[in-house]
Amino acid sequence: MIKSVMWKRPGDVLAILVSHLNETRKPKTKKYVMKLHRRPIGNIKLYNLKILFVLALPYELSDQLWIYGDQPGLPFFMASLFATTLEDIISQLYILFEINSELRILKMKTEMIENLARKYGVKQKTVIDELDDIDPKKLGNLEYKLKKLQSDRLLVLKILHDTYLDLSINCQYNALHENVNRIRDRQSHLKNLIEVESNNRILRRELNRQLRQQRNHIKSITYDTNIDIELLKTNLEDAELNSEIRSRYVLGWQRARTEQHVQIIYDKELMPNQTIEYFKMKADQEQRVHTEIELLNNIRINEVLVEVEYWMGKYDKDIERMDLKVQLKKNDYEYICDKRLELEETLVKHEESINNWKKFKDEREADRQYRENMFNAATIVQAWWRGFLVRQQLGPYKVVKKKGQAPKPEEKSGKKKK
Repeated sequence: MIKSVMWKRPGDVLAILVSHLNETRKPKTKKYVMKLHRRPIGNIKLYNLKILFVLALPYELSDQLWIYGDQPGLPFFMASLFATTLEDIISQLYILFEINSELRILKMKTEMIENLARKYGVKQKTVIDELDDIDPKKLGNLEYKLKKLQSDRLLVLKILHDTYLDLSINCQYNALHENVNRIRDRQSHLKNLIEVESNNRILRRELNRQLRQQRNHIKSITYDTNIDIELLKTNLEDAELNSEIRSRYVLGWQRARTEQHVQIIYDKELMPNQTIEYFKMKADQEQRVHTEIELLNNIRINEVLVEVEYWMGKYDKDIERMDLKVQLKKNDYEYICDKRLELEETLVKHEESINNWKKFKDEREADRQYRENMFNAATIVQAWWRGFLVRQQLGPYKVVKKKGQAPKPEEKSGKKKK
């Protein structure tokens, strides 16, 4: 029997199979395995290795090539087949990296600034973010495409290399599983970032719209206020002009009448003229002061009335706007509550569907495992039974006995002559 050991390379399994088949002394199988063993392990095709594995099953190699451990793994032979295939793929990837000289030249040109900085000892950033050097307006740039191509190739090579080491050492594929989960997590994270960005864009657009509306509202209020101020200034100037015209007319008329009466009285009463003139001028001054004070009081009263009307209108507008905001907030709250209830119902439905799907997968896996075990058992029994019939010469492999001796040549010729 073959010992359960860990070989250095997956190709060593061929040597073990050759030594085992020498003991069993099956010429056809031995010849086929020796033919495979003369070729390099990288040139053996996958279907030939599968045929070799089927030929080795009757000799109980599958039980000896299984690697047991804390975690489930593959049979050693199957893991070796996959590892051998990965060897060829990794070699071809290295060849692809080395022979693509045009891509390397373009990459060297795009990274010329970074290479010069390293050459002359320019201090580099300790923490480098991939998004710092990316311009969203130039996503179709050749430099970005080359970096993306190089990173994708290195990622594929790293995943294949880790999977090859895991298959060769532990007969497991945990490295491949972990990398696939990491890629899925990154894709889900990127989807979440895209959703957050779209929500932020919608929010920014809404805030810009509100800011624009507020700015237009303030401009309209300022424009109306300026118009009212200009109107008040115009009315004040008109009132001043009218008052000056009327005062001039009154003063001129009084002056003419005064001169007439003064001349008459002057002729009659010269002595009391000065006294009368004095008191008349004083009365005129008091009347003028009274007129100016009355005019100023009227202007102030009008200004106060205008301001009262303005603030009352503004108060009504502010109350209406605040009521509208309160109503909008109420509508938003009701919408959010309805949406939360709908999402809770959807979450319950999704949880039920996930549980049903898990149960269905478990049942399907158990059924598949049962059919696979039955098929393997039937194959082993059938192969053993055919080998038994061949060795014992039974059934269709039974040797047919000769019924009689063949006639002599002379007798046959004589019969032909008759």
